Amino acid sequence: MIDQTIEDTIIAVSTPPGYGGIGIVRLSGRDSLKIAKSLFRPKKRISRVPPGRAVLGNLVNLESNEVFDEAYLLYFPAPHSYTREDVVEISCHGSPVVMEEAVRLGIKAGARHARAGEFTLRAYLKGRIDIIQAEAVDDLIRAGTVETARRVFGQLDGKLSKKIGEFRAGVIDILAQIEAAIEFPDDRLFVTPERIINSLEKMIVLMDDLMASYDVGKALIEGVTLAIAGKTNVGKSTLFNAILEDERAIVTPYPGTTRDYLKEKIKIKDVYFNLVDMAGLGKAGSSVEREGIKRGKRIASLAEGLLILLDASRPAGSEDLALLEEFRSKNVLILFNKIDLGRKMDITKIKERFGQLPSLEISALRGTNLGRLKKKIYEIFSPKIENRENVIFHMRQKLLLEDVLKHLKKGRDLLIKGHTEEICAEEIRKTLLFLSQLTGEIRADDVIESIFGRFCVGK
Repeated sequence: MIDQTIEDTIIAVSTPPGYGGIGIVRLSGRDSLKIAKSLFRPKKRISRVPPGRAVLGNLVNLESNEVFDEAYLLYFPAPHSYTREDVVEISCHGSPVVMEEAVRLGIKAGARHARAGEFTLRAYLKGRIDIIQAEAVDDLIRAGTVETARRVFGQLDGKLSKKIGEFRAGVIDILAQIEAAIEFPDDRLFVTPERIINSLEKMIVLMDDLMASYDVGKALIEGVTLAIAGKTNVGKSTLFNAILEDERAIVTPYPGTTRDYLKEKIKIKDVYFNLVDMAGLGKAGSSVEREGIKRGKRIASLAEGLLILLDASRPAGSEDLALLEEFRSKNVLILFNKIDLGRKMDITKIKERFGQLPSLEISALRGTNLGRLKKKIYEIFSPKIENRENVIFHMRQKLLLEDVLKHLKKGRDLLIKGHTEEICAEEIRKTLLFLSQLTGEIRADDVIESIFGRFCVGK
C-alpha cells in the first residue's frame, strides 16, 4: 500500500490550520512544476523557473482567468529537495480560503491530496532520511521546550542513527572475529572466548545506557506526570488550582468532591509537567468513591512523581502514614498544607521517620511558599539529562533495543557457559535484524504507517 501511489504528484497546505500572514502550499512529484504553472502566473516573463530562487507572481483560476492572490513560487528539482523528488512551494497569504483554492486547482490539474506525513514518508522511502530521523521530524514539530527541540534536532541531524551504525559495526566486527576463529582454528588470530566476551560486555554497557535514556526522552516529549495524592479534604484541588493559577478544579469544604481525576499541563522553566488532581485516597464511602480511589492509586503508581499532601492543621492519622509508607520508594515530595490554620501535625516526627523524602510547608489557599514549591518541583522531578549525547524518545526504539540487548547477553552467557563460538554467533547475528528495523533499513509497513499516521498533513 505504501509504494502503490508513490509516483503520484501530491499537494497539501504545509502551514498550520488557521489565519496567518503567510501560508505555504507544497507539491512533490515529477509533475509538481507543471501543475504549479497551471495556477501560478509570473509577474515578469521568464523562460524557465530558476531552481531555488523565489519567483513573484499571481495565483490564477484558469477556469475564470481571475487572479485571487499574489504569491511566491520556489522550485527544488530532484534530488535536491526534502523528498528527493521535484518539489514546489507556493507562499501565499495565510488565508484558509486562498490556500484551499490553490490545493483545489492543483488537484484539478492532476495532483492528489497528500496523506498525513506523506512528504516525510517519501523522504524516507527515497533514502534521504532513515526512520529515526523521520520520527524526529514529528517530534521537532511538537517540541514544547527549547531543550526538547535541541535534543530532537540532534536525532534529525543523524546523531542517534550514527550511534546505531556504530553498534552495528561493532556487532559485525565481533561476528568477523568469531568467523575467523572458526575458519582458522590453528591460528586463532588472538581471538579467544574471553576476548569476545569482553567485546560483548562493552557493547552491553553502551546499549544499557542508551536504553536507560528512554525515561528522559519520554519526559521531554510527553512531559513529566506529577500526581497530587492525599486523603480527602486535604486541599488537593486547591493546590491543583494554585499551581495552575486557574480555577480548573471545583473546590468545596465537603470531602470527596473530586471523584475522578483532572489532568493539565504546566510549564516550569524548560520542562512540561502533567499535573493530576485525583480522588482522595483512603476509606471509600460509596461505590463511586471506591472506583475513584482505585483509579487514583493506579495513577499514583504510574506517575513519574508524587506530591503527597498532608493536612498540617490536624494530627497525623494512620491513613497519612500508610500513604507515605506505600509510596516512599517513589519520587516523592511531601507537602504539609494548611499551615495558615496552625500546625497541629507533628511535622518534625514525620520528617524523622521519612527523612529521605524532601518536604515543604505550604498554604495552597493563601499561596504561601508556592514559588518555592515550583522551584522544588523543577529540581526534584525534571528529567535528569546530565551529559547524555543521545536520548531515545519512542517505545518502538526502546523495544527494539531490548531485543538487541537480550541477544547480546544470551550470546555472552553461552560463551561463559562453554558453548561453541558458532552457537554464540547465531545469537549475536540476530541483533542485526533489530538494528536494521530500528533505522528502517528493514521495513515493516504496519509500523511505518503507524509512525507517519501521527504526522500532520503537509509534512
